[in-house]
Amino acid sequence: MHRIFQTFIDHLAESVDVGMLRDGMANAAAALDLNCFAYLSLPSQPNLKPQHITTYPSNWTDHYLRNHYERLDPVIAEVLRSPEPFSWGLKTRSTQLSKAQQQLFEEAAGFGLCCGFTIPIHDSRGPIAAVTFAADEPRYAAFRRCVDEHERVLQLMALYFHAHARRKLTPGRVVDGVTLSPREFQCLEWAAQGKTSWETARILEISRHTVATHLENAKTKLGVRTIVQAVARLTASKSIVQ
Repeated sequence: MHRIFQTFIDHLAESVDVGMLRDGMANAAAALDLNCFAYLSLPSQPNLKPQHITTYPSNWTDHYLRNHYERLDPVIAEVLRSPEPFSWGLKTRSTQLSKAQQQLFEEAAGFGLCCGFTIPIHDSRGPIAAVTFAADEPRYAAFRRCVDEHERVLQLMALYFHAHARRKLTPGRVVDGVTLSPREFQCLEWAAQGKTSWETARILEISRHTVATHLENAKTKLGVRTIVQAVARLTASKSIVQ
């Protein structure tokens, strides 16, 4: 388990886009016999769309959205209600489910989503999100063993994934009232951790010149003359948020 978790963390750190994030979680889930996962970040404003990263079958996702199942999905309702992880599916039926909700679970099972384990994330710095691991009927026993044995690790994986996904899905980051681009923010964060432009370039797989350009743009936007001053603004902004 330690090797799987460390590989997962390393992959997240190296990820530069949503596709790499998805592959990192998919590989970790597969290693634990969890055949698919879904990450959902609910919008903070009603006019915005939810953001998601998933390896669910695309035909199920299309079917779900086409029928507006988000309006009756008991999983989403529980995510909004409580921050505690929970299991769901045909084998964990609840007497509180309506007929329509029971039908939703039955249809999901038909697409290979017989059971799931969902970790809500009630982040004080952003909208509510959740990570769900799911499995089909033949893998139910292995799925339950994994959840029972590694529940705490799965929660940590969900939190790490959310932190990295939030950076990739957010169009810009705000530092002391100033909006930076995702790359400007990334480069400044690595500078705050003591990384040189060369080291940051290696981490983000971009050129050293590109890193320097992003840092210069960040300094200009923040109205400072040095990287040290820009990092100080970043650090102060984070302390206020927390």
